Amino acid sequence: MSDRSIWTSFVFTALSSLLLPAASAAPAEKTDSVADRQPIGQFLTLTSPISDSQVARVGIVAMELQTRAAKDDREAVLVLQIPPGASRFGQVSDLARKLTSAEFSRVRTVAWVPKTVDGYHAIIALACHDIVMPPNESLGDIGRGQKVAPEEQGFILQIVDRGRNNKVSRDVVQSMMDPAVELLRVKTQDAAGQERFRFLTSKQVRSLQAADTVILETQTVKQVGAPGLYNAFDANRAGFLLNKTANARQEVAAAYDLPLDSMRERKEGDDAVNPRLIAIHEPITPLTEEFLLRQIRGAVSEGADLLIFDINSPGGYLFSSVNIANTIADLDPSEVTTVAWVPEMALSGAAVIALGTDHIVLAPDARIGDAGVIQETQEGGAFERVPEKLWSDFLVTLQNLAERKNRPTALLHAMVDKDLKVYEVTNKATGRVTYMSDYEIKDSDEEWVKGPVVPESREDFLLTVNGRRAYELGLADAPCEDLDALRIRFGIPEETPLQSVARTWVDTFVFVLNSKVAGFGLITLGILFLYVEMHLPSGFFGIASVSCFALFFWSRYLGGTSGSLELIMFILGFVLLALEIFVIPGFGVFGITGLLMMAGSLIMASHTFSGMSTGQRFEESLSSLGTLAGALVTVICVAAVLNRFLPSIPVLNRLILSPPGYASGDTAGPLLNPSAYSAGGDGIPVAAGDRGMSVSTLRPSGKATFGEYYLDVVSDGGYIDHDTPIEVIRVAGSRIIVRPAEPVDDDTATA
Repeated sequence: MSDRSIWTSFVFTALSSLLLPAASAAPAEKTDSVADRQPIGQFLTLTSPISDSQVARVGIVAMELQTRAAKDDREAVLVLQIPPGASRFGQVSDLARKLTSAEFSRVRTVAWVPKTVDGYHAIIALACHDIVMPPNESLGDIGRGQKVAPEEQGFILQIVDRGRNNKVSRDVVQSMMDPAVELLRVKTQDAAGQERFRFLTSKQVRSLQAADTVILETQTVKQVGAPGLYNAFDANRAGFLLNKTANARQEVAAAYDLPLDSMRERKEGDDAVNPRLIAIHEPITPLTEEFLLRQIRGAVSEGADLLIFDINSPGGYLFSSVNIANTIADLDPSEVTTVAWVPEMALSGAAVIALGTDHIVLAPDARIGDAGVIQETQEGGAFERVPEKLWSDFLVTLQNLAERKNRPTALLHAMVDKDLKVYEVTNKATGRVTYMSDYEIKDSDEEWVKGPVVPESREDFLLTVNGRRAYELGLADAPCEDLDALRIRFGIPEETPLQSVARTWVDTFVFVLNSKVAGFGLITLGILFLYVEMHLPSGFFGIASVSCFALFFWSRYLGGTSGSLELIMFILGFVLLALEIFVIPGFGVFGITGLLMMAGSLIMASHTFSGMSTGQRFEESLSSLGTLAGALVTVICVAAVLNRFLPSIPVLNRLILSPPGYASGDTAGPLLNPSAYSAGGDGIPVAAGDRGMSVSTLRPSGKATFGEYYLDVVSDGGYIDHDTPIEVIRVAGSRIIVRPAEPVDDDTATA
């Protein structure tokens, strides 16, 4: 698969128009949509030390969730991110009381502990309904190696006795508060023969034995004297303390089926939204990619916390679309909320970009989907779908996006695989409804009950749905009629400007410079100006040459095909070539290496070569090499013309050194004998040992006078300044090789 593998607007528009009636036809009314069943959620990050203001903040957020849950008759989940650190027992106990208060009866509290937590902060986790941690982190050791004071132990055990977390028992907590307490995993059997595992202190085990309870097995979890700090992986495997394990916030949100905007935390005292609207109203190309990435980076750096991507595009280049989607998905949802607004269509690569956002909001009749991968054929410029093995990696990318943004993976795969059927499934335990393929259902170990097939995923059809159907399937949020409705949904005040960021003249300039014609022109002019500067040292042409090459690499850098490597290679090659010309005699390793590095950098800067096959890389390299060869041929032709007519070109003839008496085009002035202005020939008027004077800088070629003759000469390798006495060391054909002349006595000097 390559950047030449594109989704063409004609194919998608035609296909979508043919299949739109089927895609738009909504099935029978459902009493409960996926979005309606989704719990209300909010993440809230605590900081160390816990302060009174944080306790109050938790109460405010919990009350908001309680009110919304009661109004919408939905479950509410408050996820508290608990940090490591030290806090006073008073503030921690106040927070624990608030979390276990009956006034928040509809709010499920989840302790998210991303780093190892000990000390009083562990009490906050024990006050929550659930505890979620990464497998490699630990929780416990409330006294930090010491026994917790009796009055504090009493309060902590009161919190635990409320039974909010069935994975936490008095015995487990006692082992966390006192290093002298031993914790055992005990397998018991009751009178009915039922077996179960319990986590008990050694004292409790002895009490069971005294009561003639059948104990089948015991296993030491914590020894006497060891701190009660428990590893998440071990605790989860043993079946105590932890409810789930997760490595990131996204996994926590997915585990509790929370909307992704729940991870975005409003700053205390500052609930104003700072939005940015970025338009994508064109096919997706590498230039579009670079433009969007610059806009995203700029918006985030300016403090935007809501990015709305106004998408109306038929798709485009595969790798550019994936890169944009991954960049959007990588933004921290706790800092920036991303929204894809689709008023008309987001097909192919544009659909992939939308799938990288936290929220997808379509107009009711807008379309999203049809992400089949196609590539241009060798004959006729037609397009065909690529084999499955070439887009299998793309399916993995879509799976990652689905998992990160909590969307059904099978529906995303059905946008690419026309033979994939997707079914509505129901979880046996929870009743949750989602959508899976046959493969996912089989791998679920009969956890899901297979239901009817999704009509839009029927055979030989790439899944494409409208806004209403996307909402029912859980791919998108509820539809909005227009941008004003979207503004209201995300709480953007009317006075806040919401104008799309369009291409500037810089983007247009970059677009023009990245064309093949502009690239050919910049390379040609850069080499030509360099050639002229070497023969007519004025500084002007040198600056013009540097400017041309600078524009070339700048446009390629912004266009995404060039990086620092190409620029370094070009500069290094130029330095090697300069060493060969001005310092090292002859023309050998340094000069050839410099030319090859410069040519290679220009070729590399013209293409990304990412994802291309060997044949495609070879073709693109030949294309760039042909452009470079064409530029060199053009420079040679122009140089020949300049050598012939430069002395007679107005203005430019003032920049060159002409022999005394030469005034081309001025019939009134003295004229030079044409035989004296010679570039040599069979009748070379000088021989080895003759002396003259350089009238231009020799680096290594230039002009010199020998009596009445004005000739082209070449230095033997060194740099010779103008007005320097020179001596002919040999004549090779039409080439006169000279070197600086040794000083001679006045009585031996000759004219």
